[in-house]
Amino acid sequence: MELRWPALDLLDSYSDALRRGWSPDTMRAEVATEQLAAIAADDAAFVASLIDREAAGPPIPLPDGSFGGRLPGFHKWMWDGEFCGSIGFRWQPGTAELPTHVLGHIGYSVVPWKRRRGYATEALRSILDDAQAEGLPFVVLTTDLDNGVSQRVIEANGGVLVEQFSTDRAYGGSCGLRFRIDLPEGDSARVAALIT
Repeated sequence: MELRWPALDLLDSYSDALRRGWSPDTMRAEVATEQLAAIAADDAAFVASLIDREAAGPPIPLPDGSFGGRLPGFHKWMWDGEFCGSIGFRWQPGTAELPTHVLGHIGYSVVPWKRRRGYATEALRSILDDAQAEGLPFVVLTTDLDNGVSQRVIEANGGVLVEQFSTDRAYGGSCGLRFRIDLPEGDSARVAALIT
């Protein structure tokens, strides 16, 4: 499995996963339908929207129907000859802190028919280089209390449980677990290579 940038030549496989019931958003089930409509309307614009380092896109719809401000971020696709999942990374320039409507720096979802192959663990390991390239000293990830699989993925990448917390009202005030992964300081040449 490798991480690939979203691209038009990979879009049919991505769209197939959406049609089969997978969603890149574990909090909002309607995202799959919304994305299929966006792909049908303008596939190139949809692919371009998945890489938004300037936070130029529209506000982010939240589970309660409200909207939160967009952060710089991007998605990469897990690929093993076909689409098998997505991982996203978002950040606030100049700080590792996140606004309350953003649960974590990184979120991921593997299609059901490709789970239990270590893809999420490898994808998270790989995207930590991107977080380091942005100069973050650590990243925060959250999981549901009963999502032991995701907790093991985070722990396999050095994640340490920080706290049990209640989500923002926009997410229903449910309980979750917050993890932190400390990132090593990289040399400037390595960081520059990752950015370009």
